[in-house]
Amino acid sequence: MHTIRHAVSKDIPAIGEIVNGCAEYGLMLHRSLSFLYEHLRDFHVAVSQEDRVVGVCGLSVVWANLAEVYALAVSADCRRSGAGSALVKACMHEARQLGIRRLMALTYEADFFTKLGFAVVDRQSLPLKVWSECLRCSKNQACDEIAMVHVMDDVPEIAAPQPGQPVEGTYEVPVTLGLSGSKRPKMDEAH
Repeated sequence: MHTIRHAVSKDIPAIGEIVNGCAEYGLMLHRSLSFLYEHLRDFHVAVSQEDRVVGVCGLSVVWANLAEVYALAVSADCRRSGAGSALVKACMHEARQLGIRRLMALTYEADFFTKLGFAVVDRQSLPLKVWSECLRCSKNQACDEIAMVHVMDDVPEIAAPQPGQPVEGTYEVPVTLGLSGSKRPKMDEAH
């Protein structure tokens, strides 16, 4: 039996081992320790009774009504134990708490996600913002991951602009690159 909880800082090395172990098989992107620490708040972990991290899953908010379930990985000795499903369900619960109606996943495990209520969608139906991580991927030009979405009917749809659309009432802030009469300190003078 595993306990699911939010990740804490001490979990990051174990998360890195599990995620990057799966990445070695081309199942997901490699994640640097720097990335994992910076995104610590995204992750839930499955831990054993001995408090050993045996699985991980991230939830990244993409837009007002969309979040991505990502970096789902379970250590080899704990696969098929229910840890993966429990991790995705924890992300679903958190998305509900945040008022996010749709979850997406890019995966090779369509059957697994189908059992959790996800459905295959056309990749082009997802906002471009989703593909920002794809630039780092070696499969960028020949991606074979399956795009899947789960709509949580119990979460109300909210009115929000689409990604890339200007928001009414916003304005641009001009940036001045050089001010006449101002002296920039040299690097060794800056404090």
